[in-house]
Amino acid sequence: MTGYPAGWSVAAARAAITAGTPVLLPLLNDSDPTIRIDAAYALATAADPDHTVRTALAARFATEHDAMVRAALLLAAAETTRAHAHPPTACWFRERWPDRTEAPEVRLAAAIGWLCLTDEPAPEYLHRTIDAFATDERAHAMDALPWMSAAAGSGEPGLRRCIRCMLHPEEPEPWDDPWASSL
Repeated sequence: MTGYPAGWSVAAARAAITAGTPVLLPLLNDSDPTIRIDAAYALATAADPDHTVRTALAARFATEHDAMVRAALLLAAAETTRAHAHPPTACWFRERWPDRTEAPEVRLAAAIGWLCLTDEPAPEYLHRTIDAFATDERAHAMDALPWMSAAAGSGEPGLRRCIRCMLHPEEPEPWDDPWASSL
């Protein structure tokens, strides 16, 4: 029975979120940025065979002004697109990370989303974009996004861990020794 209960739990959760999509979609327009981020996070796990969720995320992105919410919308669109392939969305991401009019958080989210959606090697410009914007301060700030918080580990902010795993898989996992501070 290894893994079956976990698989059933994930399927049940996805089915429940999918059933709640009509309730969650209006929350993308809530006045509270945290609600908009959380709604995007929940919607990203909904089954989306007719692309309703992806369309709503893109529509909200077009009108959103808050950089962290824009980053969340991109990460949500990447997650739903990864589950329900849609090649034009990968192209849309490819246009986002080099866009100099976007906030650094948005460009970083677009870069991560694009890396999740393609098998293409990361171009040098993407590396330079990430190197320029992925500061320690920004990495810690982006941990406010549920995707980044979930990706964090071993004392490493989620953004840093995503970058390391996606662009530098040869680098070892940092080791956080709880006893080191007591020596």
